[in-house]
Amino acid sequence: MDVFMQAAIDEARLGLKEGGIPIGSVLVHDGKIIGRGHNRRVQNASAILHGEMDALENAGRLPASVYREATLYTTLSPCAMCSGAILLYGIRHVVIGEHSTFMGEEKLLRDRGVQLQVHDDATCKDLMQKFIAAQPQLWNEDIGH
Repeated sequence: MDVFMQAAIDEARLGLKEGGIPIGSVLVHDGKIIGRGHNRRVQNASAILHGEMDALENAGRLPASVYREATLYTTLSPCAMCSGAILLYGIRHVVIGEHSTFMGEEKLLRDRGVQLQVHDDATCKDLMQKFIAAQPQLWNEDIGH
């Protein structure tokens, strides 16, 4: 297991433990995690704190060059909002844990030159499948359905 994907999974598990949605993310630059986060929409009554957004927020304000050189790891395919942030900040590489439970805006990201690496990670799938089965209404709220 990639150490950075494992860190994203750890974030997802933390979110679930807090009563939220199990999606985690880390932002990596020069081989170090510079931002980590997990979906906190439930915990913070937030409209925007998806895992990727939380990781970016926790990384803080950074020079554009850092974003361009960084890799974003996320346990689930990025939604339209998170994909927009990836494009806005010029993140060129995204590693995705899985996209079978939810297919985000991967085509948009690829069309805009973002390199995607999709793992078919069993742990990521298991976390989401169990959560969606247990809390479909909350899941549908999170993805805007």
